[in-house]
Amino acid sequence: MKKLSLLMLLLSVFWNAQTKKENLKAVEKFQNELNAEYLNPKESPLRGDNLTNFKKHPFFPVNLKYRVKAKLTKTENPVPFELPTSSGRFQKYREYGTAEFEIDGKKYALTIYQNLRLIEMEKYKDHLFLPFRDETNGKETYGGGKYMDLRIPKGDEIVLDFNQSYQPFCAYNAFDYNCPIVPEKNKLAVRIEAGVMYEDVYHH
Repeated sequence: MKKLSLLMLLLSVFWNAQTKKENLKAVEKFQNELNAEYLNPKESPLRGDNLTNFKKHPFFPVNLKYRVKAKLTKTENPVPFELPTSSGRFQKYREYGTAEFEIDGKKYALTIYQNLRLIEMEKYKDHLFLPFRDETNGKETYGGGKYMDLRIPKGDEIVLDFNQSYQPFCAYNAFDYNCPIVPEKNKLAVRIEAGVMYEDVYHH
């Protein structure tokens, strides 16, 4: 019995180590792809000297406490609505559901959305959009908040990895881009020290 217990313990330790390694690799992949996107003139929101001078994004140190499993409650019969954007225009969205999670023992909830235009495209039919604000905004991160891209999960849980959160394009180029404004109910009363940081050197 003792040998079996020891074996189970060793397997658990190994499994946790492998899972942590995979999660760190996923964040590294996100960071590399985001940097590559901003370095590519065809994809980057940066223009002129901002593009020329860009090397890579500043990121918070990866911290897996900001990778949380959330309980997902789907919104029944969601009604399409128009979400205001940074340019004063509107984009059509609908609520997908509410994600409830804990950080440092405190409970939080965020509403997840679907862009009605994007989900008509095969590539994005399972795409979910999570805009949020937290207490780093206007300090280490963009004042207007941050975004996270998600996929529809199979069950009633969804993983929110704030290490893979990013600033909207209009944080870097307000002239050419039109970004959804974070709804008031998605403002978190906590510092989310994860994902892309923001150096306010971009001319709006």
